[in-house]
Amino acid sequence: MDLKLEPEKFEEAQEAFITEIIQSIRVKLIEGGVEGRQMEELTANIAFSIASIIDDTTQIETDDTQIKPYLTFRSGDDEIIHCGENSYTYEYVIGILKELFDV
Repeated sequence: MDLKLEPEKFEEAQEAFITEIIQSIRVKLIEGGVEGRQMEELTANIAFSIASIIDDTTQIETDDTQIKPYLTFRSGDDEIIHCGENSYTYEYVIGILKELFDV
């Protein structure tokens, strides 16, 4: 599999990826009976927590080994794309939340 530096494609994929995560969080909270302002706040808090894990801004360790995620996306059967640095999904969270909740 080839790893290709494609920042523009990566940015589009990253935004779609975090949008899907946020929408899934929202749906599951609604299914669980959470509504209104509480649902909005929980969606935001969970989304930022997940984004910080994906973006490697949360310390993760196991057996004294640091775990460092690095987000990539498949763009074909034998190609994956990256942006050359850690992902920055957190930058999209506020805008996506505003769209979902008309804030």
